[in-house]
Amino acid sequence: MKHHMDQDASEIGANRAAAPASSATGSDVRIGMQATSLRQAVLDHLYYSLGCPPIVARPHDYYRAFALAIRDRMQHRWISTSQTYFDLNRKVACYLSAEFLMGPHLGNNLVNLHLEQEARKALADLGHDLDTILACEGEPGLGNGGLGRLAACYLDSLATLQCPAIGYGIRYEFGIFEQEIRDGWQAEITDKWLSRGNAWEIAKPDVCYYVNWGGHTEYYRDETGCQRVRWIPHRVVRGIAYDTPIQGYSVNTCNTLRLWSAEAVESFDFQAFNVGDYYEAVNKKVASETVTKVLYPNDEPAIGKRLRLAQQYFFVSCSLQDMLRLLDLANSPVESFAERFAVQLNDTHPSIGVAELMRLLVDERRLDWDAAWAITVASFGYTNHTLLPEALETWPLPMFAELLPRHLEIIYEINRRFLDEVRSRFPGDEARVVRMSLIDEEGAKRVRMAHLATVGSHAVNGVAALHTELLQTSILKDFHELWPERFSNKTNGVTPRRFLALSNPALRELLDHTLGQEWLTEPDRLRKLDVHSGDEAFQRDWRAVKLGNKQRLASYIQTQTGIEIDPAWLFDIQVKRIHEYKRQHLNVLHIVTMYRRLKENPALTIPPRAFIFGGKAAPGYFMAKRIIKLINAVGETINADPEVNSRMKVAFIPNLNVKNGHLIYPAADLSEQISTAGKEASGTGNMKFMLNGALTIGTLDGANVEIREEAGVDNFFLFGLTADETESIKRAGYRPRDYIAGNDELRAALELIGTGHFSRGDAEVFRPLVDNLIHDDPFLVLADYAAYIACQEQVNSAWEDVKNWTRMSILNTAGSGKFSSDRAITEYCEEIWNVGPVTVKN
Repeated sequence: MKHHMDQDASEIGANRAAAPASSATGSDVRIGMQATSLRQAVLDHLYYSLGCPPIVARPHDYYRAFALAIRDRMQHRWISTSQTYFDLNRKVACYLSAEFLMGPHLGNNLVNLHLEQEARKALADLGHDLDTILACEGEPGLGNGGLGRLAACYLDSLATLQCPAIGYGIRYEFGIFEQEIRDGWQAEITDKWLSRGNAWEIAKPDVCYYVNWGGHTEYYRDETGCQRVRWIPHRVVRGIAYDTPIQGYSVNTCNTLRLWSAEAVESFDFQAFNVGDYYEAVNKKVASETVTKVLYPNDEPAIGKRLRLAQQYFFVSCSLQDMLRLLDLANSPVESFAERFAVQLNDTHPSIGVAELMRLLVDERRLDWDAAWAITVASFGYTNHTLLPEALETWPLPMFAELLPRHLEIIYEINRRFLDEVRSRFPGDEARVVRMSLIDEEGAKRVRMAHLATVGSHAVNGVAALHTELLQTSILKDFHELWPERFSNKTNGVTPRRFLALSNPALRELLDHTLGQEWLTEPDRLRKLDVHSGDEAFQRDWRAVKLGNKQRLASYIQTQTGIEIDPAWLFDIQVKRIHEYKRQHLNVLHIVTMYRRLKENPALTIPPRAFIFGGKAAPGYFMAKRIIKLINAVGETINADPEVNSRMKVAFIPNLNVKNGHLIYPAADLSEQISTAGKEASGTGNMKFMLNGALTIGTLDGANVEIREEAGVDNFFLFGLTADETESIKRAGYRPRDYIAGNDELRAALELIGTGHFSRGDAEVFRPLVDNLIHDDPFLVLADYAAYIACQEQVNSAWEDVKNWTRMSILNTAGSGKFSSDRAITEYCEEIWNVGPVTVKN
């Protein structure tokens, strides 16, 4: 399917004929894959695109010129891909996500184009080092974490598997904040990722759509006498497309990420200006562009609710209008929408799309309700990413009615018809009707977006086997009983191109030599590592790779924090969003326990260990920010104490993102995946660690269950309550004080924190954390403490057996093939989207 919309079909054909011939000298500079062509392309872009003479060019100028040169080499593939989809009328997967955490583009594109060596030669000829140039690239922070990173992995896999696809999202002007650590506290810094431009995107000002808000609706009869609804909005903005190429690995397919930016319909009010009111003249422009100004962090449900709803509707409306126009360009009837597009809702953020597609089909395209509803349900699939009730989006009814009056009418009608179906299937069960309604009637009425997505989709999936099971037996139990055929599991995956080939080049080289290069697109080949896991020579090579990665990370940590860590130590790493359910504070309790043991018994023998943390807390999440402070306070005390710092240190890596993740995941010996069982939907960090040979210590939560199965139960450090056990304890009345009373070490650790030992005598700073654990402990940290400490003792014993630890590490990588995003996307394409691969010719 053709994705550019500023040309009609005849223009596309004409432009295709006019494409430059590859034999021309000029096109060698544009598309040549040799170092000499790349070198000249960089010089050309410095001169013609940037207006920067080489004599004054800085490394960042060379980065921009080099990025443009690589984008040139993707351009022919990009246009050919779009043309092929258009010519063949192929079904396209449209991935709707409010977050796309893509990471740096340059290195990934070099891997996928097999250009790493030629790029290094070209830059060396220009007197520059490729690694230095790669370090110049900023990172678009267009996501909070796992959700956006998953979306990015899926785009990589869709292109690599040659599947027609478009990613749709929001071009936030300011992404997730940059994090600094000041006196142990998180400080949020504005993420000005566009301050130096974006070499990878192409603005498409002619690809634009109008988006309405507010106002009221009017009923009227059309020329045929049918009753129709007209939406009279109070406010209108325009969505402008910005396209980024997504190159597949070792294929010609280059798909599109299309992000929408808001602009005022009339950016300057001349009438207001002429009467002297300059500020009013530009006010509409400022107000309109606020819609895509900033990405709101997770875990702040009370902040920016109205803006988040506006953002979600904005990008969904633009995206669905885009699909309809593509349908028109292909001269396909609107009734064929579901045959041409598979629209996936990445969590509830885009779920307003169900009501918006109905509005577009019924109000704009004038289909009758039943036909429009059949198209809508056949088009949408819904991926649920959470079991936390507070993360299931709901919107206050008055706010929703004010912002989207027509959509509320449509939702009421969907709900009326849906509840009639529920009553017919379960007569007399009004309690079930209340539970399943799209409108929460208890207290202040709210629109339930997860219910809307479930009712309006033909397929609903969880993202790990355990998560899907819990989804079907808890928060969506009633819907599963009504439509069991709609539900399935699609365990998450990560791309091995970025998270091993790019970030761990030494391991990639070892795997290429041992298995052949095919493992990058056939991850099941990693299983062949099993036969090498006990080979002494292979183990030595494996340990050498890991040590090199640990040296890289240790150097980075010293540069960023001033903390010196010995790469020979066990690297125990927990990096992820800071949240109570992820239980970074359980990790800290273990650290404090080990600290106390060493202080009380200096002769105690333990393997030296570096405890490494990273992650951002939402700015308004009080308890999460206290956890960051606690980690840094404990680290400051331990790192300065000569009685213990020869055997343990603590480091917090600031500003966790994809870029420094390239250093972190390959360096880990132990991966901390210690969330409360039943709370983590899947996780993807756990997969990145496993792929790079880290051993996991974790609960039976999310994808940990499957990771343990694939790695082998003897190669996974399991502890803690199961999801069923946590629920049983809570139902029986959980009493955290009972666990304190029965464990002297736990009580002593809490007292040490609570009395100010790690906060220079300030007993107040951590009182909220300690009180929360003692009196409430919603995520059962204290209940799992003893089992966690015992399991860490098993880690210590295993680490001391170097050969066996190495064998376990190899077997973890060997078992990681299941967690490739290629496998996940294949399942989506075959079982939900009905989208097949299309070969794109060069």
